Amino acid sequence: MDDRTNFAIAVIAAGLIRLIGIGPFLFVHLPIMLLAGLVGVWLFYVHHQFEMTFWAHDGEWTFQEAALRGSSHYDLPRILRWFTANIGMHHIHHLCSRIPYYRLPLVLRDYPDLSSIGRLTLVESFRCVRLVLWDEGQQRLVSFREVRQRYALV
Repeated sequence: MDDRTNFAIAVIAAGLIRLIGIGPFLFVHLPIMLLAGLVGVWLFYVHHQFEMTFWAHDGEWTFQEAALRGSSHYDLPRILRWFTANIGMHHIHHLCSRIPYYRLPLVLRDYPDLSSIGRLTLVESFRCVRLVLWDEGQQRLVSFREVRQRYALV
């Protein structure tokens, strides 16, 4: 956003606060901002913290491989795709960020092989929360529990 947009938002917010008061303003806008922030953090997390993500050392990766395999295809239900402006097709966004959000589904339609790369459904994404460690041998993210079980560190 440029400075004029920020200024306009500040003027509107100040006008609303003056008109209805700070309490009612925060009562409406604070939950909206918290929900939007929560969704944003969740989307960013799931796009980069999934089991079969791609991590590589310097010199062992290419831009295309990192873009396609290092970010997920969060295959959301249609209504959630609309609300999130198709950002679930994140791997395509990383490959070419100049493709507008409304064209991302057309890319998947025209290049169907891209739809299976790093694909996660909404239900599968909740399992990503436990994935916190990179297992270099298996080339995937694992949970603390899995590491404890494998090395009997219980």
